[in-house]
Amino acid sequence: MPAGIPAFPAVTAMRPEDCSVEGAALKKVADLERALSDFDAARRRAAIEELAALMRSGAIQRHAARAEVNLHFHSFFSFNAEGWSPSRIAWEAAKYGLEVAGCVDFDVLDGVAEFLDAGDLLELKTVAGIETRVFVREYSDRELNSPGEPGIAYYMGAGCVRVPAGGSAAGEALRALREMARERTGRMAARVSGFLGRIRLDCERDVLPLTPSGNATERHLLAAYDRKAREEFRGDESVMASFWAEKLRVPVEEIRAILNDTPKFHERIRGALMKRGGVGYEKPDAGRFPTLDSFTRTVQETGALPVYAWLDGTSPGESDAGTLFEFMSASGAEAVNIIPERNWNIPDPDVKRLKIRKLHEAIAAAEALDLPILVGTEMNRAGQPFVDRFDAPELLPFREAFLAGARFLYGHTLLSRVAGLGAAGTFARDSFRSRRERNAFYARVGSAPKPSGRTLDRLRTAAEKGDAGAILIALEGGTI
Repeated sequence: MPAGIPAFPAVTAMRPEDCSVEGAALKKVADLERALSDFDAARRRAAIEELAALMRSGAIQRHAARAEVNLHFHSFFSFNAEGWSPSRIAWEAAKYGLEVAGCVDFDVLDGVAEFLDAGDLLELKTVAGIETRVFVREYSDRELNSPGEPGIAYYMGAGCVRVPAGGSAAGEALRALREMARERTGRMAARVSGFLGRIRLDCERDVLPLTPSGNATERHLLAAYDRKAREEFRGDESVMASFWAEKLRVPVEEIRAILNDTPKFHERIRGALMKRGGVGYEKPDAGRFPTLDSFTRTVQETGALPVYAWLDGTSPGESDAGTLFEFMSASGAEAVNIIPERNWNIPDPDVKRLKIRKLHEAIAAAEALDLPILVGTEMNRAGQPFVDRFDAPELLPFREAFLAGARFLYGHTLLSRVAGLGAAGTFARDSFRSRRERNAFYARVGSAPKPSGRTLDRLRTAAEKGDAGAILIALEGGTI
């Protein structure tokens, strides 16, 4: 055991919440876990280093590796329902035994370095990315994956390994993206506050401090309005319910039933005040969001992979997945992101049948174009699962495709970090005859154990030569 590390009763972590030790050791681990989401980056770093040391010593035992992945955790740099930082997400993923974990934040790359570094400390395969909304001129008359907003699409950069320098084209584009998002949130808060009257927010004081770098989202607004109302009404739920019932134009009984069910209550406010038709809603246009082409260029300049974020296939623009994915691929997309949970775990049997059918169509369309499929649960709303149930009958047919997509993205991330040999670069174009062959190579790289020590040194030497065969030998054993 490293010097200075106290003896802890060994514990095997089954689920994130199952890690348990006794007495003072339990409190110590709990304190360190809380520190992982402190807004002070130095405290987070110290905590993850100490926890990683405990895990390496065997004082805290991680679960054996599972063939499960989540590539789409949102952190507190945009919004995480648990308030988790990138370091906390990596820690929970390591305890659980995820094969690959991914951190994705809206509009910023603030968590990329922290998440990848935490993965190195914890010997966890990690990937990182960014998500935003873009304007797609060719679909300006049709809804895509942003309900009620023709021409607007959620879109991603996956496999980011660096933040572009300020002053560079990509750096300026990301700075502008952050400012666009901040201004949208401020305008929304002003409109909603004007409507609510008694419950008013000052964005600078009440909202921006809820996230470490001031990248506030609609969900931060919801939390701030909820907290402000509870302070204003001093816990008088009867008066507070009447206030919200009047403002949301619903029966007071409905509000009383959900007032302490945070996910449902926040979604009710969001739907009534912030989404289409609400007082806070702002009709999107090309000037409010980056264009698909411009964001794609920004993603490519960072060495990441442009990715279309598929919703559920029920909108006019997504109804023909094959045509849509062909367009997105021609526009630069290298993969498709899917949130499986919202496409199968649905109470209404008719809606469930429709969305499962559309899920099958989307996966078939992606595979026909050799677009890897990246999956995960967002955890940006309370109640969402930590990881998808790949063993659910509805998802089991796609399990291997989901794992292959995760291994592909980790392979891209690893080689990008080691030698700049990402899946969309010159090395990939020159080394493989087809996208399918390229995908198989990066998935094979990503399926090898996370390299460290001598293996990492061998990999770096092989990667610097740009030899695909030597890279595989370095990772899988043998000599170059």
